Amino acid sequence: MTAGQNRIPVNLDYAASTPMRAEALLAQREYDDSELAGVNPNSLHSLGRKAAARLEVARREIARSFGARVRPSEIILTNGGTEANQLALLGLAEGARQRNRKRDRVIVSAIEHDSILDNLPLLRASGFTVDLVQPCRAGYIETAALNDLLGDDVALVSIMAANNETGVVQPIRELAAAAHTAGALFHTDAIQGYLHIPLDVTELGVDAMTVAAHKIGGPVASGALYLKNRTPLRPRIFGGGQEAGRRAGTQDLRTQLAFAAAAHTLAPHVAQERATLQALSDKLYATLTAHPRIHATMGDYAQADRLPGMVSIYVDGMDSEELIIKLDAAGFEVSAGSAFSRGKKDPGPLVACSSGNMDPSHVLSAMGIGREQALGALRISFDDRVNPSDLDDFAQTLLSIVGAA
Repeated sequence: MTAGQNRIPVNLDYAASTPMRAEALLAQREYDDSELAGVNPNSLHSLGRKAAARLEVARREIARSFGARVRPSEIILTNGGTEANQLALLGLAEGARQRNRKRDRVIVSAIEHDSILDNLPLLRASGFTVDLVQPCRAGYIETAALNDLLGDDVALVSIMAANNETGVVQPIRELAAAAHTAGALFHTDAIQGYLHIPLDVTELGVDAMTVAAHKIGGPVASGALYLKNRTPLRPRIFGGGQEAGRRAGTQDLRTQLAFAAAAHTLAPHVAQERATLQALSDKLYATLTAHPRIHATMGDYAQADRLPGMVSIYVDGMDSEELIIKLDAAGFEVSAGSAFSRGKKDPGPLVACSSGNMDPSHVLSAMGIGREQALGALRISFDDRVNPSDLDDFAQTLLSIVGAA
């Protein structure tokens, strides 16, 4: 019997989305069985007021996961990380410009998620100039590179906390301080790093930070934007006074309760789990990169500040899709990160595309990795629920595939 036959596939693509945690599922079931199921938390009747009170309990729990000094009023609940990122990017830029009309430039990193990059045309259409700050070869943004672009016309700087393809953690505290010295607002997309590494918004010094529940074992379509008190923001969705007028639309109490439950479960154990998962990823990196054709995308992985549950590699002479197909057949589910062209639809079955119609990841390209190498990229990701023996089996399977190619 081969590894992929008659066995449950091993999901090693947690950076894309994670299974819901038992605590989050329980929160949803309790909601479904309660008198509040389906009640609008904005209604004035008694059930509406009870639902509103439960929503604020969830908001307080989520606020605590951003740092001990975060106020619940600084948390805007959204229908996911993508919405939160758009609200932060466009809303903060417009808010800063309304406060000072000469601030009509936005700086983002070249390695941002598409939920940031695909909104840049909207910024330009609104009269903003957009500059991209490039990473170094190790995958992070250097403060000097940001300083070279800063000026008194910059409204907003947006740089992710940790990259969703490589796992490289950015020096957010230093970057935020540089932006503030120039008088600009600073936003960080922390969707990939949230509750996987310590991210206290007060210690980081950011004006805004976005997160998503489904990256931590919460439900999809549930996210949040931390907005520091008195930070200017122009809303993007209108039609109601919800979220203190900053985000219109009836809140989904069910998903936010599940989000809060997942955050409550993880928040006390971030440092401990980071150490445990770091040891597992270090071992996996060491095993895989011992092969002469397998390389860590950031170079020296041992020196990199990176997410603990992510391993980012490329394989010389092989395409991501070929590797994914073979690993899938062997019972292991991994990702290529962003192997397909940005802006193109996913071709569906993995056999539908070839290297001839694939573009390399914009992240790896920005890091200076060549096209052929980038097209052989793999991302292996997991959290505290991983079985270490599955990682060992995966490593041996991949080494066998590469060795046989």
